[in-house]
Amino acid sequence: MTSQITVVKIGGSTLGDRDSSLDDIAALHKEGQRFVVVHGGGATISEWLDRHGVESRFVRGLRVTDERALEVVVAVLAGLVNKRLVAELGARGASACGLCGADVGILRARRYDPELGFVGEIVSVNVEPLRSVAGGVVAVLAPIAVEVEGESLRPQLLNVNADTAAGEVAAALGADRLVFLTDVPGVMDAAGAVRRRLSAADARELLDAGTVSGGMIPKVEAGLRASEAGVPTAIIDGREAGALRRLLAGGVEGGPGTIIG
Repeated sequence: MTSQITVVKIGGSTLGDRDSSLDDIAALHKEGQRFVVVHGGGATISEWLDRHGVESRFVRGLRVTDERALEVVVAVLAGLVNKRLVAELGARGASACGLCGADVGILRARRYDPELGFVGEIVSVNVEPLRSVAGGVVAVLAPIAVEVEGESLRPQLLNVNADTAAGEVAAALGADRLVFLTDVPGVMDAAGAVRRRLSAADARELLDAGTVSGGMIPKVEAGLRASEAGVPTAIIDGREAGALRRLLAGGVEGGPGTIIG
């Protein structure tokens, strides 16, 4: 049984001037659709790290987050980017509430790679606050987790990949679907053709072959995680006007993007 909540992952600065995703979310919310929006903010984080004289370093595509970098990551994600998105949605007539994954322990994670520093792997999601907030307003979630040790929470924040966080949230909620809004047409095969629909086996095959690369890897992996929980995933081009509305209206076939599951 699904929760009738759509989890949408967007970039921290949305997708530029051509993006209509916030327009779609606001309009659909006013029509009764419930949303949890998980956002990133990598470009803004890099900009602010540079301003503070902190080098941006990546290992296997993940941002190395030492103590100095963590301060900037938390300030940018849970503060600047999160509240900008809340304001953008509000300006479009949709009430929104900004949340951080550390709030009431929504995202709980553990450190798993010393080379990455304060980067977390989610071990559990406290979904009740998300259900409660999304029942009335658009919940806008920054991917910052609180660290767990055994069964206890520690007073330590961790940086979490936003794509991964979206997949875990969607799975834990039993969401109606998970949607990634990107700036590419969808998942492509080895010939460069967009695959409109992928089974879990198809998606794993593309990952194992190295056909899926770069920032698409965590999206497909998150889609597989959601699929395990019975939540279908759509990876769509948010630059296409009304793409999210068309998807949620059932107009996936022939439209932009890839469906997993």
